[in-house]
Amino acid sequence: MRTTIAKKEDVNQKWYLVDAKDKILGRIATTIANKLRGKDKPTFSPHMDCGDHVIVINADKIKLTGTKMDSKKYYTHSGYPGAIKEESAKRLIERKPTRLLELAVSGMLPKNKLRKVFMKKLKLYAGEEHQHSAQSPEVLEV
Repeated sequence: MRTTIAKKEDVNQKWYLVDAKDKILGRIATTIANKLRGKDKPTFSPHMDCGDHVIVINADKIKLTGTKMDSKKYYTHSGYPGAIKEESAKRLIERKPTRLLELAVSGMLPKNKLRKVFMKKLKLYAGEEHQHSAQSPEVLEV
């Protein structure tokens, strides 16, 4: 038995459609991160892009367990002294509906140059509509 290493021309990328309505944030983010990276494929290679494209609809209707909607905080810092900003998950969903899922998926991807490549293959939409029907995505149940 030999270990195979994927080549760029051997990689077959599919499109998947995920409905995030009433789904738990961490559970759905794990599934999306694995699809983007290609870890579910037998030809997975950690040093290259073997993953698929993922379209997420209803990203604004995602759920958090317990009291995390009010207690979970997201921080940003500009680099200047005293310029740290804090925002709750509830406020973040109101302001930018897709940002919560984007941050969760990004945190589950490797912290190297491939992260930006993987994140470009993630398409997030707050509502039911998406503009990728020409790619004929498969529905992915989470």
